Amino acid sequence: MASDPAGGNNWWRLSLACPEELEESLVWKLQTLGISRVALQYPPEAPERRQLLAWLPEVDWPCDERQELARALAPLAEPFGLVLPELEWRRQPDEDWSLSWKQHWQPDPVGARLLILPAWLEVPADQAGRLLIRMDPGSAFGTGSHPTTRLCLEALETLPLAGRRVVDLGCGSGVLGLAALRLGAAAVLAADIDPLAVRATAGNAALNQLAGDGHIHGLAVLQGSLEELAEGLQGHPADLMLCNILAPVIEALCGGFTRLLAPNGVGLLSGLLVDQADDLAQALAERGWRAELTAQQDRWGLMTLRSQAVVP
Repeated sequence: MASDPAGGNNWWRLSLACPEELEESLVWKLQTLGISRVALQYPPEAPERRQLLAWLPEVDWPCDERQELARALAPLAEPFGLVLPELEWRRQPDEDWSLSWKQHWQPDPVGARLLILPAWLEVPADQAGRLLIRMDPGSAFGTGSHPTTRLCLEALETLPLAGRRVVDLGCGSGVLGLAALRLGAAAVLAADIDPLAVRATAGNAALNQLAGDGHIHGLAVLQGSLEELAEGLQGHPADLMLCNILAPVIEALCGGFTRLLAPNGVGLLSGLLVDQADDLAQALAERGWRAELTAQQDRWGLMTLRSQAVVP
């Protein structure tokens, strides 16, 4: 993609209905295509009515490029048995796109104690008592709005985290690790295979003044997956494992979970559909883990993981 012109440019405003299942995949794909001006819009009383919005320089996106974008996004819907909603394009005159983009983000209270706040907003007076997590929503997917992320955030509030060490496998924007630190965890070591996510997590940790080494304090992030996390732990598994990734990936990786999670530790697994829980629990049991579905929102579920060798 060409860089943004210095001025005098019109914009395309892309909008499409965004099923919850596709939210993170769509935002991730747009990011990989160099489209970073992205927002999600939905009425507070109806979060299921999501609109994905993006702003693209008109000079870079002629008709054939816009058609190609639709073809690139369409396969993301197939694993969920869905059809990609129609892309709607509206030409907008030259404007301060950042203001147009930022107006769609609002303070987002989660659970009883957390508040996710876009970096440029002030804390609302009625939310001042919450634990604050500032985020740059333009940097990567996973700001907290997706049901799987919210399930994990709400579950974190129920755990005794004071002084605990945490690993976050597939960290996205880092929001789960940052929440764990705000709730009392001592250190978080995070990893993601996507370099955009790694950069976003590091940026959000710095934004919250929670960057650290991941061993004694704060949040550190690595590019990679289970192997890189295990190496980063240096033989000292964590007390809590966060894993907000798709069920088939969890199943493929779970043989190595003993390298990440201490024998008496707890894992929170989200990113899975409720109807995948039984098969995933069986696969985990074959590798020495007890996993049960402990929360759900619509079609999405969260499983809590413990070692079979530990008596509850």
